[in-house]
Amino acid sequence: MKVSDILEYGFLLLLLAAVGAMLFGQAAGQPVLLGYVETGSMAPTMNPGDGFVAVPMAVAGPVETGDVVTFNAEELQGGGLTTHRVVDRTEAGYITQGDANPFTDQAGAEPPVESEQVVAKALQVNGQVVVIRNLGAAVVTVQDLATTAIAATGIGALFGGEASPQSLIWFGGAIIVGGFIIDAVASDRSTGSRNRKRGNYIKTSTFLFVLVMIILAPATASMVLTSGSTSFDIVSSEAPNDSPLVIGVGGESTIEYTITNTGYIPVLTVLEPRSEGVSISKSAFVVPRRSEETVALLVQAPDSSGSYTRSISQWRYLPILPRSVILSLHAIHPFLAVAGIDFVLLVGTLASGLLAVGIGPIRMRSEKRDVTFLQQLKRRFF
Repeated sequence: MKVSDILEYGFLLLLLAAVGAMLFGQAAGQPVLLGYVETGSMAPTMNPGDGFVAVPMAVAGPVETGDVVTFNAEELQGGGLTTHRVVDRTEAGYITQGDANPFTDQAGAEPPVESEQVVAKALQVNGQVVVIRNLGAAVVTVQDLATTAIAATGIGALFGGEASPQSLIWFGGAIIVGGFIIDAVASDRSTGSRNRKRGNYIKTSTFLFVLVMIILAPATASMVLTSGSTSFDIVSSEAPNDSPLVIGVGGESTIEYTITNTGYIPVLTVLEPRSEGVSISKSAFVVPRRSEETVALLVQAPDSSGSYTRSISQWRYLPILPRSVILSLHAIHPFLAVAGIDFVLLVGTLASGLLAVGIGPIRMRSEKRDVTFLQQLKRRFF
């Protein structure tokens, strides 16, 4: 294979990885490595369909005025992920505004954005957002195809946590067997009389490795990067007031904690106290797609007056395993639960890949004409 071919295929694989990351981010309601804008509210910085590098808040650092952030809006366009610029900060939260909008979001119905609502920051270099032009257009096309395929095959039940381990095994086994049958029927690829000396091929193992990375990398990131601890301050006071965070000395208070899922995949959430004097009304529950769940935190104030920090941990899992299995693995270690889910995704991805391409080498060049694979894609779709 020529160096130019390697560079061409490498670019194509990076493009596929980018599309895969954005698709998964949209489904999970959390930008994973890349995001994109759907409207013109951020023009001319980003036009509709432009992509950007989404830096998760776990590694992005504090939000500052001028940052472009992706946050879970409460009112804008019916709620959900919105990417706008932070123009100010108040005690109530961040003030945001689209670069093309004449007014701030808070001038309308959207309340100030709290830190917990911000899920990612757009990468900036020398004060300029790193923009990948028109990258989101590919996501919309692939998303429509994926939605049609999921509806036709009924595999949406896997993401709803309704499939049993036995059904997953039978499903994966059927796909593998089907792949061998299809490969056997199409054996003329290797036994035919056509000349293969000039053809370029890619190993099936290479294709499967790339496919696995496209699926597993954003899936793992969506679970690990969205998990972590949340801290809040309480005041143990001799003169408590109506605020649930200002508690009488040695008294108790109930604080409502809301978990929002803006994605299209249900999320199994596990909450655990990290500080003494904190108990949780419901520690494990599934947040349905595009909805929210509110739990009660019972907080007890110390016997001495003063300000104290309390915290809880939150883990989010893709519920493709039975809930009891995920919780059992989580009880051992959260990363073990992530590994178990990744293993199921790995088996499913490999099985799907084998069904798609079989076990033989994949032809990357036309045998009749010197037309590269990327050129064939351009002619087919553009």
